[in-house]
This record gives sequence, structure tokens and C-alpha cells, in this order.
Amino acid sequence: FAGVGNYLNDPDIAYGSALPHQLQDHLEAASGKDLDGFLADWYTGEGYPTYTLPWSQDANGNVDLTLYQSPSHPSVPFFELPVPVLFKNANTDTLIVLDHTTNGEIFSFNLPFQADSAILDPDLWLISGQNIVTVDLPHIPAKELGPPEAYANAAATLKSLMTSGTLKQDDRATISGYRQTVRSDGGQVQRVGVWCTLDVQEFGRRPGGGILPHEQTFSGPKEDRMALLRATGAQLSPIFGLHEDAAGKASAVARGVCQSRGADATARTDDGTFHELWRVEDPAVIGAYQQALEGEDVFIADGHHRYTTGLNRLRERLAAGEQLAPDAQGRRCMFVLVSMADPGLVSWPTHRVLGGMSGYSWEALLGALEADVQGRPVSGDVASVDAALAKAADLGEMRFGLFDFATGQGAVAAPKSGDPLGTMFPDKPMAWRTLVVAWIQHHLVERIAQPKLNGGKPVKWAFPHTVAEPAAIGAGAETGAGGGDRFAQVAVLVRPTPLSAVREISRAGELMPQKSTFFYPKLATGMCLHPIA
Repeated sequence: FAGVGNYLNDPDIAYGSALPHQLQDHLEAASGKDLDGFLADWYTGEGYPTYTLPWSQDANGNVDLTLYQSPSHPSVPFFELPVPVLFKNANTDTLIVLDHTTNGEIFSFNLPFQADSAILDPDLWLISGQNIVTVDLPHIPAKELGPPEAYANAAATLKSLMTSGTLKQDDRATISGYRQTVRSDGGQVQRVGVWCTLDVQEFGRRPGGGILPHEQTFSGPKEDRMALLRATGAQLSPIFGLHEDAAGKASAVARGVCQSRGADATARTDDGTFHELWRVEDPAVIGAYQQALEGEDVFIADGHHRYTTGLNRLRERLAAGEQLAPDAQGRRCMFVLVSMADPGLVSWPTHRVLGGMSGYSWEALLGALEADVQGRPVSGDVASVDAALAKAADLGEMRFGLFDFATGQGAVAAPKSGDPLGTMFPDKPMAWRTLVVAWIQHHLVERIAQPKLNGGKPVKWAFPHTVAEPAAIGAGAETGAGGGDRFAQVAVLVRPTPLSAVREISRAGELMPQKSTFFYPKLATGMCLHPIA
């Protein structure tokens, strides 16, 4: 980080052009390391390594392991890397990091237990062609349509994973229990659901239970997902569905599966979430889960673009005259269903960072809000505003926080009216009209920021989830939340959207603004795929 900082602040190249060797010079000066070999492998060279590791362990715990590497491109004959290997049994595990310097290198060491498996690169730190990311994200950013060859390459990679046996298709009728373990707010949370498929149907309520959206969607991501679905003929990521489960019956079935035995498959993603999967073939258990879902509406918590894409693809195939049997996989969509009664269901806020406004200042914003908003100043940083927001119950459920990056000033506030969007949207349900993210979009942005602070032009947005992200965005960092480089002017902090609002607004047939909810953690991609061809 010091080297990157020195590079960015180098007066000879700041705000101008630079050459690769100038970045290398700064990184070497800061680290004291010679990076010629590293850059030859990872910058000028091509490809990635693939490993095999035959190993054995004797009765005294002594392990002998040989580590072989096969580079994918002749430009790099060998990638010199630390290679993590997790040795485990049903009761314990330990991580060994092997300093791999030559192909076929032999390692010997002792373990204080008898291991029954060795998992190479358990946290997926090593680049690999055998990774679902190379299929699911062939084009970045996935918010817009990519070139045709990107999707063709994704399809070829998926076919290769199938023919090599890396992926194996299971034709048996199964569901899978799914448990995610993560640390949240200083404690451990376990969210449990069921991996399954549902009939693809039009949005809306219907007898027996419907599929209900709750957020508006963007067109770009749907174009990207449609191109990928056409090319691969497979749904690569599950839709995250919530259902009410008032009696807790579905949650009880799911948790019972996860407590019945050790998991059939596990993975750990780079956010620290531990994922476990249990295949279920027992007709009695499957039947009990189906019975618990009878009459339940499914609310899409995450995956609106992907479900809409699947629905449009089915319409497309039927319009082209393709004959699909009533039970065809092309008529079904892969979900992970989580009960709203599940104790591990955690909702995070999605804050807003606004910027790029030509007429913005903290004083101008407060002046424009004065007639419609009540509140009070808050001293300190973004985290201080967030803490004050949590405590400001006197301002009501529609309260929000503001933090100005230029002056470091903050506030907590709320609309003065108990129905602030009633005049603009009299036909919307009260649950929608009193949704703070709806007020932020339709009043703060569309009636204040755009016309009064930006000459009628659209403002730039970012949608961070944690309190640390707005501060980083305000400092000029790109966190992946959107907006662009150094655009930020003001952070708008919110609290999580309540599940009751999701339920009520969805059942009324209305949609919340984009990025109204964020259920943490995200579902894993790649543990199960759903072929629809």
C-alpha cells in the first residue's frame, strides 16, 4: 500500500501518463523486494497453475506429500507460490502452507491427528481455471452487456468442467439443506435454507403461492444474464427466496436436515462465510418440506434480474415453438428458500452516497430540505452519524442520517409529514409511501438534488452496505458500490428495510426502489447448477 501511495503521489507522473516500470520501481522501493520474477509470471506471462498432490500418512502421523504443478500456458514454465492445504477429519483440521519452489517437490511433516482428506487451496486464494467465477462472470462489470465471445468462452469452460468430471450432473430428484455460518455484529450467525427448484411463473399472487418481486431492476444486468443463459444453457446462481413460514414448519425441516449428519459439501468464500450443503433424497423429508410450503408466497430477496431473465428465456423458447414437457428443467428455476422465521435471517441497510452535483454544498442541501425535514446536527465522523441514527427513535421509522464529506458535518433527520409521499403517489400503499428509501429517491434526489443542486441533471449514486464504505468512498476509494472515482459529496445513511414492509409491499403488487434491501451473507455460486437446455 505504501508503494501504491507513493506511485499515485509521484510528482513526475501524477495526473499524467505512466509506464509499468514506474509502478514497479515504487513497489520495489517500498517493499525492498525484487519483483522481476513475479511480474514475469503474472503480468507479462499468461495462464494459471493446476495442482495435484498425492499424499500418505503413517500410524505415527507422519505425512509425505508430493506437489505437482501444470501451468496452462507455455509462457510461464512454473509459478512459484505458497500453496495452502487443509488436512482434516470429522473432528479437527489444520492448515499447512507449502512453499512450492519446484515441480514435484516432496514435503514431509507430522500431524497430531489422522487426516482423512487434504483440501487444496480451501479458501480459493489461488487463481484457477476450474472456478465457477470464470463461467458466471465472463464479462466485468456484469451490469452491462459484454462482447459475444465472452459468453461463448463461458459456455466452453462450463462444457470443459462437465467433460473433465470436475462437475457431475445428478439426475436424481433431490433437495439440499444449506447452512451459512458468518460472524455479524460480534457474534456468530447461522442462516439455514433449502436449495431446490420451483416452477417458473409470471410474477404475482396465485392460488397455492406466487412469486413476488419487491425491487425495481436495471436493464443492463438483465441483458448480460440473458446472453450468459443462452450461451451456457444453465442457471449458475440460485435466486434467494423468502417465505413467511408463520408456524416455522419449513425452518424446522431445514434445520433438522442440517443437524442430521456431517455436510456432503463445504466451501468458504472470501468474505469469511462458511457454506455447508446436505443432499436430501428421502421422499418423506422432501414431502414434509413441500407440505410446509403449501400456499406460501415466495418473495425474491436477491436475484430479481436473474429470475426475470429465466422467465424471459422461457417465454422466448416457447414463442420459438420449442416443445417443453410440463416437468422439463427449462420450466423450473433454482432457488435457495429461507424462512422468514429462521433466526439466522439478517438484513443489512443499503446506504446511499450522492455526488457529482454542480451546485451542491452542505448549506444548500440543508436549506433545500428545511421546509420538509426536521432533525438535528451530529458531531463526529460517518460512524458517529450512524450511531446517532440508531438512537434517534424520537424521529420515527423514516429517519435517516446525512454526512457531508467536504465539511465533516453530519445530521440525523426525518420528513415532517407522516405521509410524505402521499401527494405524489396517492395510489401506493402506506407501507410503500413511508419507506425511507422511496422518500430518498423520489423526494431527496428527484425533487431536491437533481433540480436544485445539479441543474436538472441526474446525480451519481453509490450503494454501500457497511458504515466503513461511505467513509472510504468519500476519501476517493472505489469499493465496488458504484458511483465512480472521487464523485462523493454526501452520504445518506439508512436503517435496514423491515421484513414486514417487504411482505406488505410485495403482496400489494408494488416494487421498492433499487437497492432497498440487502440480506447478508450472499448465497454461494457454484455449489449447485441448474441445466435448463
